[in-house]
Amino acid sequence: MTRVLTIEDDAVTAKEIVAELTNHGLEVDWVDNGREGLVKAVSGDYDVITLDRMLPELDGLAIVTTLRTIGVSTPVLMISALSDVDERVRGLRAGGDDYLTKPFASDEMAARVEVLLRRKQAGTTQDNVLRVADLELDLITREARRGEHQLSLLPTEFKLLEFLMRNAGQILTRMMIFEEVWGYHFDPGTNLIDVHIGRLRKKIDPAGQPPLIKTVRGSGYVIAEPL
Repeated sequence: MTRVLTIEDDAVTAKEIVAELTNHGLEVDWVDNGREGLVKAVSGDYDVITLDRMLPELDGLAIVTTLRTIGVSTPVLMISALSDVDERVRGLRAGGDDYLTKPFASDEMAARVEVLLRRKQAGTTQDNVLRVADLELDLITREARRGEHQLSLLPTEFKLLEFLMRNAGQILTRMMIFEEVWGYHFDPGTNLIDVHIGRLRKKIDPAGQPPLIKTVRGSGYVIAEPL
């Protein structure tokens, strides 16, 4: 059973998280203060942690910083009412793997947890080659190939394709892509992601090949086996 630790002092929010993740087949432990949360995070065998930013007794930022300092690598989804860019950057740089602002949609929260779980599982596998249909990405040699054709990817294109392929079949929002590939808060006014997706499509989805990268209008992008 996949185990999640939820550290959240607001009972209404915590019950919402527990109910949604339980419905997705996950086992969830909930604690309502930072000090107990840190103890459980260190001693418990959890697959993902959802962590409130503002907590009694010990702040969420201090918790994630402590975890990373002592070598606990459990993926952390930080959840906070603090939505400005500086706070998001602080949370991610402290060691958070993702950052979700309140109020949030329960299904988006669950989707982000699932992405972190898949990323963790992909990181523990012995297979260093990602595959979607006839597209292959070798994480050791840094080579990409579709069918018999080798692809020449720039470093950012490689990182973007790796993120898409690690989460194959999962719709990734522009915000998720921006924070993972570029490492800072998404600016809704930029077309940076669209430009890079367009360049990547020209390389891996040439004319005559079934397209692998799909745009989900109003949501983001997904890479998946052709229908």
